[in-house]
Amino acid sequence: MSSPAERYAESRRRAAEAKSHLGAFRRAQAFDLDEFQVQACQHLEAGRAVLVAAPTGAGKTIVGEFAVHLGLAKGTKTFYTTPIKALSNQKYQELVEDHGTEKVGLLTGDTSINSEAQIVVMTTEVLRNMLYQDSATLRDLGYVVMDEVHYLADRFRGAVWEEVIIHLPEHVQVVALSATVSNAEEFGAWLDTVRGETSVVVSEHRPVPLWQHMFVENQLHDLFIYEEDDDAPTLVNPDLQRLAHQSQGPSSRRSGGHRSRGRGRGPGAGPARGAGRGRSGAGVRHELSSSASSSRGGSSSRSRAGSSDVSGVSGSSAGRPRLNRPKMIRALDRDGLLPCIGFIFSRVGCEAAVEQCLNAGIVLTTREEAAEITSRVEQMGWDLPAEDLSILGFESFREALINGVAAHHAGMLPPFKELVEQLYAEGLLKVVFATETLALGINMPARTVVLEKLDKFNGESHVDVTPGEYTQLTGRAGRRGIDVEGHAVVVWQPGMDPRQVAGLASKRTYPLNSSFKPSYNMAVNLTAQFGRRRARTILESSFAQFQADRSVVGVARDVAKRESSMAGYEEAMACHLGDFREYAALRRRLNEAEKDQAKARHRQRRREIIRVLAALQPGDVIEVGGKRGFGDSLVVHSAPEHDPRPGVITADGKFRNITAEDFAQPPEVIASIRLPRKPQVKVPKVRRDLASSMRAALHERVPPRPNAPAPGFGFRAEDSESESLEQLQNALQRHPCHGCSEREDHARWAERAWKLQREIDQLKLKIDRRTGSIAKTFDRVCGVLHELGHMEAVDPELMPHVPPENSAAVTAPDPALQRPGFTAEQWFATEFAVTDRGQQLRRIYGERDLFTGLLMERGVLSGLTAQELAAFVTVLVYQAKREDEGAMPVMPTKRLGQAAQTGIEVHAELEALEKRHHLEPTAAPEMGLVLPMYAWAGGKSLRSSLDDSPLAAGDFVRWTKQCIDTLDQMSKIPHTPAKLSARCAEAVQLIGRGVVAYSSVAYQNLEEPTDD
Repeated sequence: MSSPAERYAESRRRAAEAKSHLGAFRRAQAFDLDEFQVQACQHLEAGRAVLVAAPTGAGKTIVGEFAVHLGLAKGTKTFYTTPIKALSNQKYQELVEDHGTEKVGLLTGDTSINSEAQIVVMTTEVLRNMLYQDSATLRDLGYVVMDEVHYLADRFRGAVWEEVIIHLPEHVQVVALSATVSNAEEFGAWLDTVRGETSVVVSEHRPVPLWQHMFVENQLHDLFIYEEDDDAPTLVNPDLQRLAHQSQGPSSRRSGGHRSRGRGRGPGAGPARGAGRGRSGAGVRHELSSSASSSRGGSSSRSRAGSSDVSGVSGSSAGRPRLNRPKMIRALDRDGLLPCIGFIFSRVGCEAAVEQCLNAGIVLTTREEAAEITSRVEQMGWDLPAEDLSILGFESFREALINGVAAHHAGMLPPFKELVEQLYAEGLLKVVFATETLALGINMPARTVVLEKLDKFNGESHVDVTPGEYTQLTGRAGRRGIDVEGHAVVVWQPGMDPRQVAGLASKRTYPLNSSFKPSYNMAVNLTAQFGRRRARTILESSFAQFQADRSVVGVARDVAKRESSMAGYEEAMACHLGDFREYAALRRRLNEAEKDQAKARHRQRRREIIRVLAALQPGDVIEVGGKRGFGDSLVVHSAPEHDPRPGVITADGKFRNITAEDFAQPPEVIASIRLPRKPQVKVPKVRRDLASSMRAALHERVPPRPNAPAPGFGFRAEDSESESLEQLQNALQRHPCHGCSEREDHARWAERAWKLQREIDQLKLKIDRRTGSIAKTFDRVCGVLHELGHMEAVDPELMPHVPPENSAAVTAPDPALQRPGFTAEQWFATEFAVTDRGQQLRRIYGERDLFTGLLMERGVLSGLTAQELAAFVTVLVYQAKREDEGAMPVMPTKRLGQAAQTGIEVHAELEALEKRHHLEPTAAPEMGLVLPMYAWAGGKSLRSSLDDSPLAAGDFVRWTKQCIDTLDQMSKIPHTPAKLSARCAEAVQLIGRGVVAYSSVAYQNLEEPTDD
């Protein structure tokens, strides 16, 4: 029991809080805040920036909503940023419900609603662009909420988050909301460096416990078991391990009938044994009643997701069996584990899963639910253009929804996706098959998450799901306030190791690593605002450089350890007769020279073998030894020198191709016979006859033909090399250490010292590369822009707005930079300004920013009609999936063909320039969307436009909106000819029609990442 003094202090604290903004905010909530939410809000009210790292579904966004509350109370603006438009749209709707349409705005690039409102929801790119343009909308900005801030690790768009954090005005308080990451303190320390005092609040508690299972032979089995003894560790289900072992055997066997002795759970994935029982009203081992199991919408706990007995499971590894999804869904439904999200990582897979359920007659909705879904989906159908319904697959989409099943992926039409999200959030849909895009924070609460496999295609290759991705995906399971627990299910496949799954399930955190790198647009914007030297310093404050510098500390520590060991090695190899380090170097040089000589002999011998093979003629008889040992062989097909693989008939009448690898020495022609002009060597009898003729020639000792190739002789090293080898041998024997009685013992220590020195040199090189690495990349970007005329050297005194440089804080110049007319030091010290050409680049955003600017400068776009312009702009934005790549199509008009060819040439020039400056080349232009967009801009239907195209209708709509965004950008670039601006506006009208134009506020989804 607390003392009177403690009770008095607590009452004073409560009284103070009641009068605070946080007190008013808490009273307005329908539920009390968790401790981590209270802490974060207190830091925010105290004027500090805050980083909140907590599991999915823990309620991080309440801190962002408190920032909105503070902004309204203080009369300042609050920006709420998200990584994708779908999430921005969803958050906009939520805030409108809370605060009304007059106080909330939305900015997503192509959508602008009430942009000067006190609360504005936007994608992070929009805020970045505002900062570079010094937009008036930034006035009176007090708070910026950065939802899903861990997205800065995204290799394509993650740099935007760092740009925003670095460039926001100093007085703006940042609220960073992140998934649970293992280096939250490191990220918080960086925020503290660039934003001022920042508090880090980390919570690893999941409000809804998460249980881990595997789906085997149409049954759920606990992944973990927990022994009755409280001190026993959580173990991977041994039956599942046995199954994995059996799957690698030659025959199919059945595992035993062991049952787990308690609830399966992943270490750290749920509460401690017995924790939270009072809250859930369910013990760790209680069994579901039959009524609870059959209930789809209830919140009852499921203690054992099927027995862990894997009896009857085949261990055959013969191929990957096709998953029977209807049986899996019925099993989940039987155990009360719906609604669920099935992550498949493939659009085609998602659609196929829905079709499989339709064919199996899966119906998961009640009569009332089906009627409500029917009404909603048919209303959407009335609003869509009638001629597009068939190509959009509307009827099958409608039928699946009515049955309670749907797909969700980036290839779907935005209205379809938004309807799926709404119906699922309302509990009307029971199963959604989705790609990983759904894990980005869109509100689609599930009781269960199913992963059909643990690898995915990342755009380049198939890679394993990381612990961080697994955490993000399975974190969707368990609806706060509805479910007492969530469930993660991995579908077992032959060869899958349950311990691998357990490892993913056990790691609840993952490191947040920066993907920041300077772009051309970033370089000209920073240089225009601050000058090149100051911009260089700003970039050194990025999280990427912060992490690189921190890693250097560890590398430097490794260098110090090795250098300490080196002293001991040098002492051990010390020789009283002389400098043993010098003697050891002579031994290495001699050894390397001997190896070089051996390699030279091998290369010379191989060249000679190739020469002889290329000179062989049909009818020559040689002996083929080597590994394959064909013996006497008759040449029937000659071969060129660039591909010396002549065809031969062996003594037993078989046809073979021989190569240089079949000979240790150059072959010698031992006989020659006359052959038919084109012997039919595919005919067995012909081969036997030729082999017989060869044997007869050898028996009769028929001589080789005149001028038959003969092998060369004298395979020895060059005289100069021999002399050098002899000199080294003499120097070694004359060295005083050569006569040391402990020579070989010293030599062993010298070899260790040499290897250690190599390690030290490599580590020092790593330090040099990481130190100032971002600034060095920026220098190279500026080198490209300077060479193209987008930047020019100026006198720093003519730029008084540039703050004085703190030379001690700036890294050394990149020695690799060699600029015409500049030494490396001069280049580093020279101030730059952005030219008129560079000013145009300031307003071009995208992966191909500089490429776009160069095409505009050369007038490539000016001669195109609006329809041609709409088609050509796809080259600047479209990025095909690997399987969609193809040859350049035949262009519909001569002008468009010439523009495309010029674009390829300009890109080739740019790529060569970038390689010369050691930069990653700009993505090449892709032509796969030109023809569909030309047809669409010409007024053709969606079906007709997509004929002979692999694009899904949803993908086409998404890319079309990105084209609209790019056309809008180009029309507003400074100094753009009025005629081109008008053509851009006309092109927007041509393609922004029909199904593209049909987008409610909540349907905007242009920046969503493309999934496989």
